Amino acid sequence: MATTNDLKNGMVLKLEGQLWSVVEFQHVKPGKGPAFVRTKLKNVLSGKIVDKTFNAGVKVETANVDRSDMQYLYKDGEDYVFMDTTTYDQITVMNDVVGDAAHFMLEGQMAMVATHDGQVLYIELPPSVVLEVTYTEPGLQGDRSNAGTKPATLETGYEIQVPLFLEQGTKVKVDTRSGEYISRVTD
Repeated sequence: MATTNDLKNGMVLKLEGQLWSVVEFQHVKPGKGPAFVRTKLKNVLSGKIVDKTFNAGVKVETANVDRSDMQYLYKDGEDYVFMDTTTYDQITVMNDVVGDAAHFMLEGQMAMVATHDGQVLYIELPPSVVLEVTYTEPGLQGDRSNAGTKPATLETGYEIQVPLFLEQGTKVKVDTRSGEYISRVTD
């Protein structure tokens, strides 16, 4: 248990039998009346975001979420297999839990796996990853500006927009939150 005064971004609350992650919170002390806490909560399982207001100092139930770094091993049918690198325990994570993170995962890559009571809640990747462009149309001579973009397929099979000057075989840094090209990576 914690009070609304203890809220932090990323904290997971248990409200009405469901797990909610605190996205934003703001303590408000109006001129008249009691103080309150305005929050934006994200349902851990469905991803739904809601606004909720609590009176200041009210007790809320927190959920114990274990976050551990695990190595992505391989895809098993529709599911993904991860391994704890310290205990070598393997877990299978369902496709819908991995979600869009699958676009940026390579075998052997590390990811943070969050669990609650043995159930995997979500997968969190680093803010950016380096992937190789496996296919893109060649850029035309003279297309050296930043103005245009073209589609490129990454080694994971995901397609992003890249600048016209990039060629097949180039390594690029990609934002895992938005799926956008960040920069070219030179070895």
